[in-house]
Amino acid sequence: MNEHTLKGEWNQLKGTVKQKWADLTDDDLTHIEGSRDKLVGRVQERYGRAKDEAEREVDDWRRENDY
Repeated sequence: MNEHTLKGEWNQLKGTVKQKWADLTDDDLTHIEGSRDKLVGRVQERYGRAKDEAEREVDDWRRENDY
């Protein structure tokens, strides 16, 4: 899935994002707007992850869910 497709399906994906990263707020999800980079940034911020670790976590989540 490319960045454009992720943004286009963001409303459907919000539920699975909340399941994976429960500490993300609704405001976080609104801010992310389907952007991989913004999601990585919020995961870093909320969970204290290093950038490469957050990127790997987001990419693993996308692969697991075929996004």
